[in-house]
Amino acid sequence: MKKFLYLILLSLLLCSCSDDEKINFHGSDITKAKINGNFNLIDQNGIERELTDFNGDVVAIFFGFTNCPDVCPTTLIELKEIYKKIDSGKFQVLFVTLDPERDSKEVLKEYLSSFDKAFIGLTGSSENIVKMAQQYKVYREKVGEGERYTIDHGSAIYLIDQLGAVRLRYPYGFKIEGIIEDIRKLID
Repeated sequence: MKKFLYLILLSLLLCSCSDDEKINFHGSDITKAKINGNFNLIDQNGIERELTDFNGDVVAIFFGFTNCPDVCPTTLIELKEIYKKIDSGKFQVLFVTLDPERDSKEVLKEYLSSFDKAFIGLTGSSENIVKMAQQYKVYREKVGEGERYTIDHGSAIYLIDQLGAVRLRYPYGFKIEGIIEDIRKLID
């Protein structure tokens, strides 16, 4: 009986020392949604990119378009601030256009240089953009006709961990201090 009690105590002790503590994040933990984060798009330098290109990095993905009057530039300014405060070679920002008709790689390159030259802009065929938006459950709708159309879209930031799993989601206007803290937790 004594051996049995020692065995139970030893088991409890081992379990209490495990590293499987749940990490508390500020953003919405969407890990259990098991979002397929993979993509095959072209960056602003004409290089084909896939999510696996960023293994080992924590990645922030934001969907938008360069003609967006408010939400996109505001979010990119926030991501620039986050990027500066993280100051790590293990963090990357990706901007995925929802308007591949107008947002060529050249347009993305010029647009993103206004925020940070380290940001990577991604574009591709309409089919690939729609597919990626659907994978991430991002609302996207073209509104209007001709050259004066706009894109109504979701405005969340997604964080991908160093293994390529879509982990966290932040709605527009989320406090950047919480995002920064979550990124640091994922890097460590």
